[in-house]
Amino acid sequence: MLSRNARSIARASRSISQSSKPRRHLNTTCIISSPSTSSKQQSAWAAATESAHSILTPPSSSSSSSSSSSTSSSSSSNASSLDDPLAVINAEIGNLKSSLFRMLGSSNSALDTVAKYYFQAEGKHLRPLLVLLISQATNGLGEKGWEQVQIENRLRKSLDDSLTSQGGVLNDWNPEVNGKEGDHNNLFSNPFKIPVNNNNDQQNKIEQPKILKSEFDEELKQNGQPIILPTQRRLASITEMIHVASLLHDDVIDNSNLRRGEPSAPSTFGNKLSILSGDFLLGRASVALARLGSREVVELLATVIANLVEGEVMQLKATSKPETKPTIKGFEDYMRKTYLKTASLMAKSARAAVILGGCGNGINKEGEWVKDVAYGYGRNLGIAFQLIDDALDFLPPDPSLGKPSLGADLRLGLATAPALFAWEKYPEMGPLILRKFNQPGDVELAREIVGKSDGLKRTIELAKTFAGSARELIELLPESGAREALIGLTKKVVERVK
Repeated sequence: MLSRNARSIARASRSISQSSKPRRHLNTTCIISSPSTSSKQQSAWAAATESAHSILTPPSSSSSSSSSSSTSSSSSSNASSLDDPLAVINAEIGNLKSSLFRMLGSSNSALDTVAKYYFQAEGKHLRPLLVLLISQATNGLGEKGWEQVQIENRLRKSLDDSLTSQGGVLNDWNPEVNGKEGDHNNLFSNPFKIPVNNNNDQQNKIEQPKILKSEFDEELKQNGQPIILPTQRRLASITEMIHVASLLHDDVIDNSNLRRGEPSAPSTFGNKLSILSGDFLLGRASVALARLGSREVVELLATVIANLVEGEVMQLKATSKPETKPTIKGFEDYMRKTYLKTASLMAKSARAAVILGGCGNGINKEGEWVKDVAYGYGRNLGIAFQLIDDALDFLPPDPSLGKPSLGADLRLGLATAPALFAWEKYPEMGPLILRKFNQPGDVELAREIVGKSDGLKRTIELAKTFAGSARELIELLPESGAREALIGLTKKVVERVK
């Protein structure tokens, strides 16, 4: 088993502490940039991950909903014979859509269609990728905790096993998991009665729905690499569900007509169904979280959902009541919103993956320091991604990134880092920010001001600072292919802007 001596633990603690200290040189004010906005032709996050995801070799074949019960095992076994240390993770990313479709089935055909709509497009799946890489890079560091979680996972029948023993209470029928819903005896035209503990009492007895066998309940194995647990695989899917739920809601708030170059859900199905489908995604994600069996993981991901809402409200407030001058507090608010809307999910899902791997899981403290490494890495990387994304909005469009640019954020009234860095030197930016760039020529003038300032340069340098801190943290882990991939992400995030 892998272990870490006292010097490494102390080094990790110092690095984490340093990375969390406020940076004194940020004498600016800013308003957050949304990871998904109305006039963008493609998800900002999809653009942000285009380059970063290229550190992995693309899977040899894409998945579809019809292959959900068969592709995972075959892909994993084929991957095991490859020399690529990340082959298993590649295969899992390729099968992610099948896993997600299994979790999102509904007997209501309209809800089933809309809930799965954004998963039809081929995304880069940065969050699931991060969960899987962190899992493989840290599994084993919990020593006794690692041994225990392996046993617990092998004792499970299915990740879809209900915690509620009495049939009919949940009323959550998923055709992808339970098969087609039939005419069972849970009728709502009759009063509910407590079932009698009697096999002869068939009138009140409601059987639990059967669970169809799933390949996603198995461990991911590859020769020479740490296994990835079924609970960690499920966590990877949950993070994508939470992210996509936020996109459904954001596209309604921002009145977005397009998402990843295709008609958005609101423009296709209407606002009401889009909002309800986002809520449905969060509901299914919450159920799946509870079944992972870790209260700490539930707490982490539940606060992510709250963070996303808080960040959106902060952004609404910032656009309606923007700062009147550059201040340190204004910049801190901008960075806080960047964390809430973008980095929170990455940071907390990375930490959750480590907990599911037995590191500091409450029973013992072995590997406790790894939780902080994972959280710090995700937090710093997420903020770096968003800063670079804000910078790209002021550069000419790049088809390889899929980002429309040309001031998309400005057209939404959002003053991001480059604009507010420029505001420090050019006061004429202030009136544009206060009126949310809503007059003719405002967007073009703001871009011109940023172009002659050092706003872009300072934004990119700040992103490099956060990416560098993420790299310092992840380098505390033992050498492995997964760790090198995580280091690669810290490089790719800043390489999108030359």
